[in-house]
Amino acid sequence: MKKLSLLVLTTILVSSCVSKKKFVELEAQHDLAKTELVDLKANLQKCLIDNEKESTRINTLLEQIKYLQEDKKTALKQVENLTVLTQSSSDNIKTVISQLSEKDKYINGIRKAMTQKDSLNLAIKFHLTKNLTDGIRDEDIEVNVEKTVVFISISDKFLFKNGSYNVNDNSYSVLEKIAKVINDQPEMEVMIEGHTDSSPIKTQFVQDNWDLSALRATSITRILQYKFGVQPERLIAAGRSQYIPLVPNDSAANKAKNRRTKIIIMPKLNQFFDLLEQDGSK
Repeated sequence: MKKLSLLVLTTILVSSCVSKKKFVELEAQHDLAKTELVDLKANLQKCLIDNEKESTRINTLLEQIKYLQEDKKTALKQVENLTVLTQSSSDNIKTVISQLSEKDKYINGIRKAMTQKDSLNLAIKFHLTKNLTDGIRDEDIEVNVEKTVVFISISDKFLFKNGSYNVNDNSYSVLEKIAKVINDQPEMEVMIEGHTDSSPIKTQFVQDNWDLSALRATSITRILQYKFGVQPERLIAAGRSQYIPLVPNDSAANKAKNRRTKIIIMPKLNQFFDLLEQDGSK
């Protein structure tokens, strides 16, 4: 009996020793497992966080790709519109260049016409100056060219007696030379202007300075037509009275300068503009 009890006790003690050792081992394994579990949880949490970040990044990239695709469509549309606009602009530029070319031709035509008229007027001036002033004092007759117009100014003391519109006989030689120049230039028109000083006049045949200036211009016009054969449709008679003086009417000498007859030789305006249009259209 005692032996049996001892055996049981021994068995219990041995068994107790083995179980405690196993327990310690299991407990160590449990602690290790807990540590690994914590680490796994931490890693999982980190992975979840990283995954969320990556998902956000992917979504951001997808949004950017979508934006870039839309921007590409817009850019392609703009390029398409720009191509159309460029073509339209190119056509407009070609049209403008063509118009400028036509304008250049027109301007060159004007210059050519003006050069022709200037050359013609300079020739007229040379001829008139050379012939008209022969035997006449410079202060009695003056020839000028302004732009396309020739002006011949003749002192009234050479043409008329004071207060009269009858032409002096000694002035016919000058009028004959002027008529020859006029007849040699059939494309030109001629205006005869009468000018007076400011001294009022009233006689049986003359009402005032308007009347006297117009009558003097008409007298010269008649002589050019009837005596020297200038075609009447080329002649214009005009009275300017006292209102376009060369100098102030404040002395006898100045009044003498203002009493004058101007013979203006100028291009026919309709023919001149026709010439410009013809030259400009070439």
